[in-house]
Amino acid sequence: MRSRFRKGEVIVRREILSGREWLVYPVRVASDDERALAVYLAQGTPLTFGRGDFRWGLHPWIEFEHVWQSGGVLQLQRPGDGYSVWGRWEDGVLSEWYVNFQAPLVRTERGFDTLDHELDLIIPGDGSPYRWKDVEHFEERVRTGGFDAEEADAVRVAAASVVDLVERGACWWEQWRNWRAPTDWDVPAPAPLEDDASR
Repeated sequence: MRSRFRKGEVIVRREILSGREWLVYPVRVASDDERALAVYLAQGTPLTFGRGDFRWGLHPWIEFEHVWQSGGVLQLQRPGDGYSVWGRWEDGVLSEWYVNFQAPLVRTERGFDTLDHELDLIIPGDGSPYRWKDVEHFEERVRTGGFDAEEADAVRVAAASVVDLVERGACWWEQWRNWRAPTDWDVPAPAPLEDDASR
């Protein structure tokens, strides 16, 4: 397991479901220290999907999306947090902070592992009130047994902690507001699956 990654290095973000790779894609390291791992997902980045049986089925993007369609996003995650914060910019101005609730990151030799937990919080860059996204998807996943009670509680605790930070004006991610991806960072090559059983 790597303890730190170099700035500019291409690493692999994997979503692990049912013990196997569900979604895999390359990201480039913007910063990595004891406070947070910051990586950049470039527009046009190829997405690789696991195949076979998963408890949630195949990834929902597999039918229509094989590259990252949106503009590039900066993904910020701190050790132990049940969420990451994604910065999105339009015409050089921060449009939103997108809080993606997910399993705490686990570092690997290639990058890091996590799993999206459905629930999201959108914090507009202009200071407008935050709003929730995909609450129904999350609750349906809980209702159908996709999360057990402990997992669901962990997501709700993470959500409450982020709301507390926002309402106290203690948003640690704001230090990245003026960050921009270097112009010479190209789109990385596809990240292959490691798990032969999912190919």
